[in-house]
Amino acid sequence: MVHDVHQLRSFEHPGAGRKRAKATPKGRQVDPAAAHEVELLLGDRPRRRDLLIEHLHLIQDKYHQISAAHLAALADEMKLSFAEVFETATFYAHFDIVKEGEPDMQPLTIRVCDSLTCAMLGGEELLQDLQSKAGPGIRVVRAPCVGRCDTAPAAEVGHNFVDHASAASVLDSAKRGDTHAHLPPYTGYDAYVAGGGYKLLQRLRKGELAKDELLKALDDASLRGLGGAGFPTGRKWRAVLGEPGPRLMAVNGDEGEPGTFKDRFYLETDPHRFLEGMLIGAHVVEAGDVYIYLRDEYPAAREILEREIAKLPPGGPVLHLRRGAGAYICGEESSLLESIEGKRGLPRHKPPYPFQVGLFGLPTLINNVETLWWVRDIVEKGADWWKSHGRNGRQGLRSYSVSGRVKSPGMKLAPAGITVRELIEEFCGGMADGHTFRAYLPGGASGGILPASMDDIPLDFGTLEKYGCFIGSAAIVILSDKDSVRGAALNLMRFFEDESCGQCTPCRAGTQKAVALMEKPHWNVALLDELSQAMRDASICGLGQAASNPLTSVIKYFPDEFKDAAE
Repeated sequence: MVHDVHQLRSFEHPGAGRKRAKATPKGRQVDPAAAHEVELLLGDRPRRRDLLIEHLHLIQDKYHQISAAHLAALADEMKLSFAEVFETATFYAHFDIVKEGEPDMQPLTIRVCDSLTCAMLGGEELLQDLQSKAGPGIRVVRAPCVGRCDTAPAAEVGHNFVDHASAASVLDSAKRGDTHAHLPPYTGYDAYVAGGGYKLLQRLRKGELAKDELLKALDDASLRGLGGAGFPTGRKWRAVLGEPGPRLMAVNGDEGEPGTFKDRFYLETDPHRFLEGMLIGAHVVEAGDVYIYLRDEYPAAREILEREIAKLPPGGPVLHLRRGAGAYICGEESSLLESIEGKRGLPRHKPPYPFQVGLFGLPTLINNVETLWWVRDIVEKGADWWKSHGRNGRQGLRSYSVSGRVKSPGMKLAPAGITVRELIEEFCGGMADGHTFRAYLPGGASGGILPASMDDIPLDFGTLEKYGCFIGSAAIVILSDKDSVRGAALNLMRFFEDESCGQCTPCRAGTQKAVALMEKPHWNVALLDELSQAMRDASICGLGQAASNPLTSVIKYFPDEFKDAAE
């Protein structure tokens, strides 16, 4: 339909004929000073979308906070919307965002771990003590598990960890300006090569060792994913190789499960054994790029990897070291991929699975640090060597992260299938003085809680499920008669509430509701059971599905806790 111009004028705004005011740009404006600072920080680094989190770290490290002006400048520099940058920055706990009109944060942040083992050993008292004594220029905040459960309570001053922390030792570190990570002694490149390192990789690259032969060794040893899921390693590598290329590889170094610190131990003592296993995996699946995702709570391990990767001879895949930013959910494999891509760590729906559609939409091999660490030993020493270890009908070795009420906590390399009683007595020097064994976590925060009377269960894959528990990453936390099992379950549920990504209602609302119910002096067991079932059935990923395991374990195995509450 055609209208003449006079008819069209009747639809114009009444003020259309008046002189318009000068238009002003819409949206957030970029501050020139902030833009210059961001440009200098980024230098000649690429402005790719997947590097957003790395660039946010640059700002955080330089200014100890991220202002709204810096967020806007970074968005402009990377040709992203402010919303994209803001939603990513605010998702991660280690980015301290200062909104417009708010005062700058204190230049030094002290983080005090409040997860289970640290809480048992005085973490809450340490937090309150530091908050009352810190003084000007210091901000004291609580933090989830930092992977130092064997030296609890732990506090982080800047990027330096203080073990067996007291208010005096932490503040002394702050006063000295001791805020950088301390590197422990470790096996460097030259020493590793002198001990036969990288010969296996060279044989594989030269064709002297066939891929099928190497995969058969992994199959014969029944090596499984040691990050918690336990998927057969050789089978996973074959699945990725069976997908059309190009292919990628991602390493999951984000062990954020409270009670777990084994990957940190291996990275800080013998990093090249892990790197060789990683390069072998990349060669087998023909991955041209490898992304190592390491949790931000491991600054020493990150510096070690940066130094040692630089010493590797040329050739092989391109290695990318990516830094987490304080999000437990990124230990879930699809969340990890999202984070590597520079986005919020929201779990993906499956299928498709990462071996089919993974990082940047390509088939991706994802392995845990410790899984790769064992590849060289298993192939060189043979599957029979690996299977010669084990107890109670199980085979292989397990790296148990043991913390809590034992005399000698730490990473304990022990036979797979060992019982918790054997682990305490033979590897940990017994219970701590004045403490009687009462309960234990066989698989970290999400693996459930069992009473000491059930101390004869082999600790391995497939042995704990019938009790409502699982081995997971083999994080063993020992509780004594001086600990509240209900209090432990509440501590763990608060952790899951804080760490839920919020994407799905069963996990986001379920953990919040569970905490509220568990804080009451008398638990509504029927309602908690119903809530737990809904979380297990309907949550997108393992966080929500397993968050209620400690809760349901306490209800099932510790009925005396409720008698006391009712009275």
